[in-house]
Amino acid sequence: MLAGKRVLLGVSGSIAAYKIASLVRLLIKAGAEVQVVMTQAATEFITPLTLSTLSKRPVYSQFVSNPETGTWTNHVDLGLWADVMLIAPATAHTLAKAAHAQADDLLSAVYLSARCPVYWAPAMDLDMYQHPATKENLRRLESFGNRMIQAGYGELASGLTGEGRMAEPEELLSILEKHFQQDSPWKGKKVLLTAGPTQEAIDPVRYISNHSTGKMGYALAEALAEAGALVTLVSGPTHLLIKNPTIRKIDVRSAGQMYEAAQRAFPEQDVTILAAAVADYTPSVVASEKIKKKEAIFNIELRKTVDIAATLGSQKKPGQLLIGFALETNNEVENATQKLLKKNLDLIVLNSLQNAGAGFGHDTNQISIIDRQQRLLSYELKSKTAVATDILEAIAAYL
Repeated sequence: MLAGKRVLLGVSGSIAAYKIASLVRLLIKAGAEVQVVMTQAATEFITPLTLSTLSKRPVYSQFVSNPETGTWTNHVDLGLWADVMLIAPATAHTLAKAAHAQADDLLSAVYLSARCPVYWAPAMDLDMYQHPATKENLRRLESFGNRMIQAGYGELASGLTGEGRMAEPEELLSILEKHFQQDSPWKGKKVLLTAGPTQEAIDPVRYISNHSTGKMGYALAEALAEAGALVTLVSGPTHLLIKNPTIRKIDVRSAGQMYEAAQRAFPEQDVTILAAAVADYTPSVVASEKIKKKEAIFNIELRKTVDIAATLGSQKKPGQLLIGFALETNNEVENATQKLLKKNLDLIVLNSLQNAGAGFGHDTNQISIIDRQQRLLSYELKSKTAVATDILEAIAAYL
């Protein structure tokens, strides 16, 4: 859900600032772009170098970054850049300044320039948090449309125990994910997804397969679940693990098993995405014992497997979307377009093995998407997590 989202992270001077390193790492791992803005006091608790290294961006803390050259930090541009702003930890001092529009430091000025939703994660001692002035400032900020993240109960830096602990990084991450999930067109949609290779048995120890690792399909499954979809993943053999506990995973091995699982689930789905690399042929006879190496030339008779895309395409009901994948080595667009039309797909995602870094085994991919009007949308080489976001956005236009 956070892939490609721009998160403006404001850090003020609290001992809880040490937790922000973990939060930045979690956000980057989730695919977000993170820009950190710190108060001068915050730099005494955690260095800008640490957060710059983790966020892969320069950290800003002053209006004038280079007095000798007159280089300044444009607080307006920063405020307009973000999809969401989170101030964490938010001290009583920073809350008070924001509540009364005081902009004597960069973070306060950026806050007043922000047009995106703003979240505050307070961090202070219990008496400060309960003080009527702080409560009034929290109320004022909420009246401006800002959103407050309740401070937690526990042991505080003062040695006292009570409310005032900043929410943990994992909780802050979850809140931001849910923020973007609220308006997601995928929320509540039932999605069937196939992924990975299939293995067609020759005998008890050998099989025919392909080089698919399932990485693209699994990236799609995680992105869909984070976007609020109800995902059923039919997966061929792969070493990959599912992280999102809401994903329903059905393990299969052969093309026949994948067809049967997809066929059972398909009627109830809003969207079906066929990302698996399914065998086109399977041995006509599977030997019951290991075949011994005897003949110089050994032939295996193969028969066609059921065409899952074509079968589901013929069964598709109004309102259902069916998306296929095509991996081509020549005449890429022409072959993918023919597959789209022949199998009654709504969209087809095209990979070419001619593109370096695309296709099987890589953590990156380069795709084009073709629709029923034969319009072609091409993308640059990206991580498969980012590619999954592109695919979801393209499909969402039809939702």
